[in-house]
Amino acid sequence: MSMSKAVEQVVHEAQLQLTDGTWELSTPDSALSRQTAEALAGAVGPADAQEALPRIERLAALREALAALATTVARTHGHLAWFLADASSHLTPVLHWRALDAPGGRAFGAVPPTDDELADAEAAIRTVAAILTRTGRS
Repeated sequence: MSMSKAVEQVVHEAQLQLTDGTWELSTPDSALSRQTAEALAGAVGPADAQEALPRIERLAALREALAALATTVARTHGHLAWFLADASSHLTPVLHWRALDAPGGRAFGAVPPTDDELADAEAAIRTVAAILTRTGRS
């Protein structure tokens, strides 16, 4: 399953919990959701803008987005942390990607991503940013 499809499933579960009242964002969590959405949007822009960037910059932007997610998970608890941790877990392949050549083939298992994989990971980040923007307004 692609990263974006997996993240869409996590987002669907979050939407269900928000709708049925299982998950009610506190004021601090709403603010943290907004901040994280802004950080994600700042890291990974629109598809056309991202695709125009060199591969190394696209990968750096994805890693920056993962760092923003990890930082938020570290700063909160409960449903918001669980949601972001689950979404982040589907994005872990990004941590095994490289944009540089590996002299002698030794790169600690890191592999170059395909353009489709980069686009898929970027779409997943945009999906997380979108729900955080919506929930942050609540």
